[in-house]
Amino acid sequence: MAELIRGIDRLIEALRGGFTLVLLVGVALATVAWLERSRRVNAFSALAKFARRVCDPLIAPIEKRTARFGGTHENAPWIALLVLLLFGALFVGVLGFVRDLLVTTYYAGSRGPGGLLRLALSSAIAIVQIAVIARVVMSWFGGTYSRLGRLAFTLSEWLLAPLRRVIPPIRMIDITPLVAYFGLSLLRGVVLGSL
Repeated sequence: MAELIRGIDRLIEALRGGFTLVLLVGVALATVAWLERSRRVNAFSALAKFARRVCDPLIAPIEKRTARFGGTHENAPWIALLVLLLFGALFVGVLGFVRDLLVTTYYAGSRGPGGLLRLALSSAIAIVQIAVIARVVMSWFGGTYSRLGRLAFTLSEWLLAPLRRVIPPIRMIDITPLVAYFGLSLLRGVVLGSL
């Protein structure tokens, strides 16, 4: 197990270095595309032709989606760069999460039944916390009735409904998800400290 964890650590470091290089290339390409799209370079120059030939096919899928939300043609390279940054951070973050999960499971298993109980309680509380966060974020973007939104509702409503009866909204803002999240964090610390 230790070899697997060290291998994942090496993979994460290699991905971070590779992603940094990809991000630097992405910044250069986004800058070139922005210069061409904002007409800061001659449309018939070699730089503009390079931008249309190389950058536009990479940016086109992002541009179609941003146009629906009111994004402009010349901002598409920067939005594509942001998407690249978020994708890379998410990928490395998920790999780090898997690594941490393996480490936690390994050490919990080595501590016997108490360690496994601690792991189960910690995981259950973390799942409810993630559901609370997902529910809030999805309410901002209208994804409340999607599959993920319904799942987040199911996992968190048992906690949020009683809190809503006790805690009134502040100027039309429901603060019960915030209270629930921090309450779960405190509960997690108390429960894990006592086992």
